[in-house]
Parts: sequence; C-alpha cells; structure tokens
Amino acid sequence: MERRPFIKLSSAVTAGSTLMPVTDWFSADPLKNWAGNITYSTSSVSYPASTEDVKALVRKLPKLKGLGTRHCFNRIADSREHLLSTRVLNKVVELDTRAGTVTVEGGIKYGELAPYLHERGYALPNLASLPHISVAGSVITGTHGSGVANGNLATSVVALELVDANGQVHQVSKEKDADRFDGVVVGLGALGIMTKVTLALQPTFQMRQYVYEQLPMSQLKEHFDNIMSAGYSVSLFTDWRTDKVNEVWIKSREEGDNFATKPEFYGAKAATRHLHPIAELSAENCTEQMGVPGPWYERLPHFKMGFTPSSGVELQSEYFVPRQQAVEAIQAVARLGQQVSPHLLISEIRTIAADTLWMSPCYQRPSVAIHFTWKQDWPAVSKLLPVIEKGLAPFGARPHWGKLFTMAPDVLASRYERLPDFKKLVSQYDPKGKFRNEFLDTTLALH
Repeated sequence: MERRPFIKLSSAVTAGSTLMPVTDWFSADPLKNWAGNITYSTSSVSYPASTEDVKALVRKLPKLKGLGTRHCFNRIADSREHLLSTRVLNKVVELDTRAGTVTVEGGIKYGELAPYLHERGYALPNLASLPHISVAGSVITGTHGSGVANGNLATSVVALELVDANGQVHQVSKEKDADRFDGVVVGLGALGIMTKVTLALQPTFQMRQYVYEQLPMSQLKEHFDNIMSAGYSVSLFTDWRTDKVNEVWIKSREEGDNFATKPEFYGAKAATRHLHPIAELSAENCTEQMGVPGPWYERLPHFKMGFTPSSGVELQSEYFVPRQQAVEAIQAVARLGQQVSPHLLISEIRTIAADTLWMSPCYQRPSVAIHFTWKQDWPAVSKLLPVIEKGLAPFGARPHWGKLFTMAPDVLASRYERLPDFKKLVSQYDPKGKFRNEFLDTTLALH
C-alpha cells in the first residue's frame, strides 16, 4: 500500500509555495467554460484545498455549485451565487496495491493520474477522448470512452467521499451501500461535492492505434458489431456529407485483441499518415497512430495529454441509443445529413457497455453514442437539436448530461426509470436545494 500525494500541482499553485485555501475570490473578468459558449452567472469562486475546507464552505454558503475543469457545454455546473472549484483538490491520496484501487481527490485530471498509475504498473480500463477532464466531473456526468465491453468512466468507481448540504462527509461504497451507491455515483452535482473517488485498477497494458479512411456506410448495416468490436476501443468519425464514414480509429491492446493491421478494413483503406478526426486539421496534437505501440494512456484518448485544447470555436451534443438499434439510429441521422453537415465540424460514433448507475445514459442497456461537434453557432444548433432528437425519439435516446440538448423534462423522465429514486436521494442529501440550480430544477423538475 502506498500513500503519496501527486506532485504535479495545478496552475493555481507553484512549486515551493505554501498551499493556502482561498475561501473568497472575485474576478473582474467573467468566468467561462472550456469552449467559451457559457459565461458563468457569478464570478465568486472558492478553491478549497481539502475536504475540511469544502465542509467549511458548504456550511457557510446558502447556495453553491461544484465546478470541475469547466468542460460542460451547458449550465449543469452554473450558479448565480457561488462556485466551488475542485481545481486544487488534485492529489493522489492512496494507492492500495492489495485491493487494486487508487483513491484520488475529485479535481485530479486523468492526464495527471494516468502516468502516475502506469509508472507503478497499473491502468484504468478506459479514458475519454480528452485527458484534460477531472475524475469527479467525468463521473458525475456519466462521461465515457469507447469499447463494446467498456463501461463509462463512472463504472470504475468503487467508493467515494461526498460532502452533503449540511457539511457532513459521507463515505459511500459499492460494497457497503448497495441500496444507494448506484444512485450517488452519477449524481449530476445535485447531491453534494465529490471530494474523493476510489477507482478500481487493472495491470498496465500496451496498445496500438490504427486509422482507416472512407468506410462505406452500407457496411454498417451488415457488419456493425464486427466493426465496433474490431479493437479494444473503436470510434467512427463522419460529417454526414457522403455515404461513407470519414475515418475509423481502432485502438487495440497488445495482448487480448485479435486485430491485425491490413491494407483494407470492410472497404476502408488504411491511412498512410497521421490524421486528426477532422481530416483537414493537423494531427500533431493527436495520439500516436500507424500501429506504433505505446502505453494505454497515450492511445486511449484521441488527443495527447501534454496538449491542452484551446477554448472556443465548438459546441457539443451527444445522444445514447440502444446498441441493438444503432444502425437504424445512424441511418436516421444520415437522412438529416443535408441539414446537419453545414453546421457540423465532425460526428463521432462510439459503443459503451451497459451499467447499473441510475442516472447513467447507459443504464441497463448496451449503448451507442452519436456525438456532434458543432461550429459555435448556437442559434443554428438550437434549431437542429430538436430535429435530431425527434429523429432519435423512436430509439429512446438519452442525452449526455454535460452537453447541449433540448429534451423536455417529461421526455427525460420517461427514459430514466430510476429518476424518482434519484429525487429521493436528492431530498436526503440536499433537502433545501443548496446544490440545485436552474438547470437541475428545470431539466429534472427538482423544484
């Protein structure tokens, strides 16, 4: 068992400095999210450095919201009163080699945690396309990677520490709290501040990444499952402009996968150079391709961990449909191609295994996520989303909680059968609505 704080500090702290909690901080410049499409409704932000700091702030403030790496594209983490940033809560608390788990503070980024684990012989089962997001933020919103056998990132959680609206600390574990654990993990920020997370680990592993171009859409109808299970993690990128998928990214484990490089893959041609998901952009910030081996954390994301994406120029939406209806759902979006493509940068299609987490978009169903990276034109996108949602309605599509969607509360309620149970949890952990905001009140009808 190893106890050692992670030495890489956030930009708020410099080496050799004394770490002091900042309990009140106001900025003259408006605080924005990663993409720049959301200006938060307050500039009052706290940066606690410990669970004790979080407890004190929660007890002091009548209303607040937890804020992670600001990668959500909607107002799920917004507050008119006060924001509590987990940026300084970015340490490894404990690596338990007997249990095969790591406990971390909620604000640590996957890009910080992954090298630490790899150096000690461990790995997480999956990562999202960007490694710059925080562990707690990704868990709370049900964020995911890809792979037919891989659950979303929250499925690695075996225990967590949560500060409720009274400033009380709850230790919630999969083993001891079976009645509520699955409701607390993907908590949408409605239950409290997630200060620590314990994740299940596996031995570290090596991977290779292969990219193919121009996969005929017709191949999906007959071979969708084979295509998406060709590697440990598979992504399809398309702009819906033609009858072909622009790129197929196959991430294969050195041991356990049967994928072998070949010049053609279901009619797609092997790339002869490194590619960005948007082919006309430079691939210099993308993870290594062309079958070059490397550690899991340098292949599972699409973008390099040393590269921090610049803000702006995009919006994101994503919808989850049952995997057995994926081809029909993809065809439904393809029929909207002429409407969608002028406003689109790229779409990505990924698979995610089913889970038992109440508010997860993959709750009790193996899923396929259809993701849209839009040009930053909200007036146009806001008109398109209802059209897409109508097209995906026959498949019971569920939206990503941290991205843009327009589904009505009654529609969401019909697609989340455990929502009544989740509301009961909210009333227990936050009876007076300290952590609620306009997004939660409206979207989940919590008010």
